[in-house]
Formats: sequence, C-alpha cells, structure tokens
Amino acid sequence: MVKLRGCGTALVTPFLADGSIDEKSLRSLVAWQIDSGIDFLVPCGTTGETPTLSHDEWRKVIETTIEVAAGRVPIVAGATSNCTAEAVQKAAEVSRIKGVDAILSASPYYNKPTQEGQYQHFLALAREVAPLPVALYNVPGRTAANLEPVTAARLAAAASNIQAIKEACGKLAQFEELVKVMPRGFKIFSGDDGMALPAIEIGAHGLISVASNEIPAETARMVRAALKGDWTQAREIEGRYAELFEANFWESNPAPVKAVLSLMGRSNDVLRLPLVPATAATRARLEKLAGELGLLKPAAAMKA
Repeated sequence: MVKLRGCGTALVTPFLADGSIDEKSLRSLVAWQIDSGIDFLVPCGTTGETPTLSHDEWRKVIETTIEVAAGRVPIVAGATSNCTAEAVQKAAEVSRIKGVDAILSASPYYNKPTQEGQYQHFLALAREVAPLPVALYNVPGRTAANLEPVTAARLAAAASNIQAIKEACGKLAQFEELVKVMPRGFKIFSGDDGMALPAIEIGAHGLISVASNEIPAETARMVRAALKGDWTQAREIEGRYAELFEANFWESNPAPVKAVLSLMGRSNDVLRLPLVPATAATRARLEKLAGELGLLKPAAAMKA
C-alpha cells in the first residue's frame, strides 16, 4: 500500500452491442488512463458493473487490465460478494493472479450486516489472502450498511494486511473520525469525486474516481495538487469539473459516465440489466456539458 497515493480510476467495463465485453475498448481505456498519468487502476468495482459479470468475465477484466498496465501502475482488483464464503473464495483467487497489488472489497450488500458481521466478514477475507494488502470499501448508499470508523480500526488492528479504505459514505465527519482512529500509515481514499478535496484537506491520501474515466489527466492533477498543498490549482480544476462530478450521478452510475465515454468515442453506451443507458433527456444534458468542457470527439462536437 506504500505505492498507493493520489488518484485511481474505478474503471468502467466496456460492452459491445451484443452485451459481451468489449476487450478492444477496455485495452484502449487502460492504456489511455496510464498515458494520462493516473496513479493506479481499480478494475471490477461498482463502476465496472461487477455484479453482472460472470466469474470468467470478472477474472478476464482483471487480467486484461494487468496485461495492458504491464507493471506501470498498481492494480487494485475488486472482489466483493454479500456471501462471505464467496467473497473469500474470490479474493483468494484474485490474490493468486500475478500483478494484483491489492484487493478492494465492499461491505456485503442487501444483507445489512451489523458492525460485528462486517468485522467478521472482512477479517475472514483478509486472513485468507494475507499478506496481500486489502482495501475496505464503504459505500452505504449501495450496500445499506455503513462501515463505522471504529469497526475499520478494529479490522486494521486485527489484520495487518487491511491497510486502506475507500470511503464513500458522503459524510465529512466520518472522514475526520477515520483520520483520528486509523493507525499510522493506513491509507484513506475518497470514493466521491466531489468530496476529494475536503477529504484530502482533512488527511485523506487521495481519490478513487469515477470522473477520471473521462478526464484522467485533469482528475489526477487535481488530486496531486491538493496532496502537495497547492489548493489554488486544485480548486481551479475542481471548479471547472464540479458539474461533471455531479453529472456522473444524474442517473445510476455508470450510466452517465458510459454515455460521456461514448460521446468521446472511447466506448459504446451499453450497460447490462438491471442497469440501462441514460435517458435521452439526461444524455442530451451530458452532451451539452461535455461539449462545454471540450470532451466531445470531433463529429459529436460538430453536431452539438
């Protein structure tokens, strides 16, 4: 986890029109991310529509990301399930893939486990893959179960390879508590683009971003500037792209970001059920915004 700092991209998983994985677009996206200066990559997270991937597809996305990255940036691979036994099995499998630097695992969704239930869940996973580092992922808006800072601290104390957290609770007070209770060297990443700067100002170590799918260079520069204490540059970039940060959640993620990437000519606007592409009205708003930000590919820009 020493290498993890700055801005990582929660990668989308591109699909072809028939619903199969668009490996060509995935390879191109990963290469562009690295060439743009992103600090690390996170395949098979929420933004990657992982719940709809088959086991073989999940593994293929991770392996493809590693192959294209070729050791140039760290890879934090997603391994989540609301069944602890399955989460442990997935984490164990991915830990054996050469090139995985850490595992990101979200709190069990739908079950609504207690703090003790989450503690035992993550502890079982961490012990299975030790010494490979594990990053906890708290996203109560998706899982219906908040991982409280005191529980995260218990986990870090119980398993030395639990070394980071992606915090997407949306509450600045929770970031403040995490900074207070987590051990020295533990990495805290914002899971919300719009909260990255206040989180870093409090003491977070970076951002795991949705918007960096669309603007990797700009998001990485924003985060690096904040980490260096150059708040003038950081806030200037944030101000320019704040509406995009919000727009990526005008509908369920990753529908908006996939719409923008299609307008940029970087992937198809295809999602897997139960998610569907952004509505025509939302797509029109996204196209207008993308045009104002200079993100459209030439043909789309002329149309706009």
